[in-house]
Amino acid sequence: RYGLRVAPSREHGGVGVAKASKQLDLLVVDGYNVIFKSERYMARMDRTGVSDPFEQARELLISDVAAYAKGKYEPVVVFDAANNVSPERPYTTKGGIRTIFSKTGESADTVIERLVTEERMVPHAVTVVTSDSTIRATVGGIPVTKISSDVLVHDVDALAHEYESENAARQRQRMTLEDRLSPEQREKLWKLLGR
Repeated sequence: RYGLRVAPSREHGGVGVAKASKQLDLLVVDGYNVIFKSERYMARMDRTGVSDPFEQARELLISDVAAYAKGKYEPVVVFDAANNVSPERPYTTKGGIRTIFSKTGESADTVIERLVTEERMVPHAVTVVTSDSTIRATVGGIPVTKISSDVLVHDVDALAHEYESENAARQRQRMTLEDRLSPEQREKLWKLLGR
């Protein structure tokens, strides 16, 4: 699917300009819904009196979504800031991931519903990641795919494990020939080389 597409408005963290490119499906992630579903993210919560105990969990989620979406989706992570003491957060893009914080008095659910409605008007395929039953009921239908937060968490855990395994294999491959020899073989080699 190639063509001209108008990006979502600035109100939703977009740039509001047309762009010609291969159009990837939009991936909308209900940020805190996913964070609260996984020990991976909850372990990053900092409850030691810092001003934002969710910061590290959000950063890890954004990084994970970037890896998950790479080449398959245009990702957006929506966080609920409706009840935050300081809800003034800029829309940002980090690592190719748009992050949107809902406005004061507005839920992340409302933002997600609005994003999905805008994309349907284009029309553009959307995948929504949430376990929130209200959202799952209101955003369903063509061309919207719904994935539960548990599925995303499972897939991200599998990606992280695969990455760690590949990294360990690369580390093993970097060993020198001498590192790969047993002590007896090393001794014989040194004698041959006159060491």
